[in-house]
Amino acid sequence: KKMASPSKPTRIGLAGLAVMGQNLALNIAEKGFPISVYNRTTSKVDETVERAKKEGDLPLFGFHDPESFVNSIQKPRVIIMLVKAGAPVDQTIKTLSAYLEKGDCIIDGGNEWYENTERREKAMAELGLLYLGMGVSGGEEGARNGPSLMPGGSFEAYKNIEDILVKVAAQVPDSGPCVTYIGKGGSGNFVKMVHNGIEYGDMQLIAEAYDVLKSVGKLSNEELHSVFSEWNKGELLSFLIEITADIFGIKDDKGEGYLVDKVLDKTGMKGTGKWTVQQAADLSVAAPTIASSLDSRFLSGLKEERVEAAKVFRSGGFGDVLTNQEVDKAQLIDDVRQALYASKICSYAQGMNLIRAKSVEKGWDLKLGELARIWKGGCIIRAIFLDRIKKAYDRNADLANLLVDPEFAKEIIERQSAWRRVVCLAINSGISTPGMSSSLAYFDSYRRERLPANLVQAQRDYFGAHTYERTDVEGSFHTEWFKIARQSKN
Repeated sequence: KKMASPSKPTRIGLAGLAVMGQNLALNIAEKGFPISVYNRTTSKVDETVERAKKEGDLPLFGFHDPESFVNSIQKPRVIIMLVKAGAPVDQTIKTLSAYLEKGDCIIDGGNEWYENTERREKAMAELGLLYLGMGVSGGEEGARNGPSLMPGGSFEAYKNIEDILVKVAAQVPDSGPCVTYIGKGGSGNFVKMVHNGIEYGDMQLIAEAYDVLKSVGKLSNEELHSVFSEWNKGELLSFLIEITADIFGIKDDKGEGYLVDKVLDKTGMKGTGKWTVQQAADLSVAAPTIASSLDSRFLSGLKEERVEAAKVFRSGGFGDVLTNQEVDKAQLIDDVRQALYASKICSYAQGMNLIRAKSVEKGWDLKLGELARIWKGGCIIRAIFLDRIKKAYDRNADLANLLVDPEFAKEIIERQSAWRRVVCLAINSGISTPGMSSSLAYFDSYRRERLPANLVQAQRDYFGAHTYERTDVEGSFHTEWFKIARQSKN
């Protein structure tokens, strides 16, 4: 069948029509930008054209072959790719660049490893083509109605498409569209990767709050639904708290009770969380909350082993929860809310420090306050809380750590006793709260003038002659610890 073709060239092209690609294409068309779409499997093209008709006769035009797709777009051409990261991206670039001309631009909207984007940007530049790696967050819903967009790479390419991105991105009253030019090279991908790492931390902290309330507080799903709905009206107002409240309200369609209780406790992952933790280690930035959320996903995968371990320890008098302590429900709910908020500050502090360390290493000059602003809408970690972060960087662009911003410091001080109560209660009840505990340990290490690291340095010098510095005299020192110790034993 003959497809409708545009009477004049379209404004932009999009290649790759899985869920995200389809939704982003329809969003662009709905904002009034005629768009050409292409997919290797042509049935996806027809499906997208159908949807465009159904969803309001949107100016979207489908193409079954790459050449006519590329030729239908106005020059300098801009094409967004939404295909799986890795080899499929290189394949798509190869297919499209055969028909592109100098000055045209390709944008990768996938979760790509930032160094791949930098490699491709260089290769494209040699052909006279522009390239952007653009993080897109918000899932299918965000892609369709307004995502958070994190474009990095060629500034010239960004300028060619800014008018579209500004309209397509989520719009937040008082702070504008959730898009900004992030910076050079792979910075857009890097920022999206850390966004996903922070998202891991958030999800883990919420899961721990749920575990403590359910296992120790004995809250029912109805109660959890109302607690999370209530939390979503205050300082924790966010997409993840909102969907969590929704989840507790949904009944099982295949049997009795609630669906959440039937979901298998094994977490999947795509890899961006792992990359974040690896980068933290490479940059010597402590990110224990994010790391503990990754570890928790690994442990969740050992379902069969955990079932066996539960048997071993049950015979030793361990139930799932160790003590049946009487708890004051209202107090517990309030404490957990405060512990969740304080832990979250630590998690975001770690993510921001990681972005800053990379920015310094690469000379990207990233603006942390601006990142907080574009995350306020559209993306998975969108939250009222991000406005506080933006303001913290507005007050002091060189803030060493979010924890020492006067506002956040005050909030942590107010919440620390509730936070400690929750972690102690969890420990005494045999409930693991790795995210909350590692956030607390991070805070407790960061706020101490003196840590026991002096002992570790002494040990390193004892067995490896690694030398040490002193608190009272400049310079490096080495002591013959072993000889002195042996003499005093004789």
